[in-house]
Amino acid sequence: MRYPTDINSNRIRGVVDNLIGTEDADDIMMELMNALSSDSTLVPDVGKYYVFVYRPKTPLIQYDQNPLVAVTDIFRWGFRGINYHWRQYRQYSWEEVVGSLYQIYPDELADARELPIQKFILNS
Repeated sequence: MRYPTDINSNRIRGVVDNLIGTEDADDIMMELMNALSSDSTLVPDVGKYYVFVYRPKTPLIQYDQNPLVAVTDIFRWGFRGINYHWRQYRQYSWEEVVGSLYQIYPDELADARELPIQKFILNS
């Protein structure tokens, strides 16, 4: 497998390399957030990539609990971005983001996309 970055500068490479294929999405997400913990924020920047935990309050909506997003717009109520798991634009309100957002650098994006962190849930 060819990687786009030097192993010493990619914080996600170790998480990818340690996968054995039986891990739960939430366990992988915890490892990823730990690897990215030095670069967390409460408000994202347009044009940057993030992972975070999301729990909407809207009933009967299908959502991705562990989105990987390229942020495109910031609003008073939240933000919008391209969710790589859905492959479409999604909206996220501030109140429904659990904890921090963890920035992924552009040269780490290919590795982040390899991680099976997506968790699609129907909110009840």
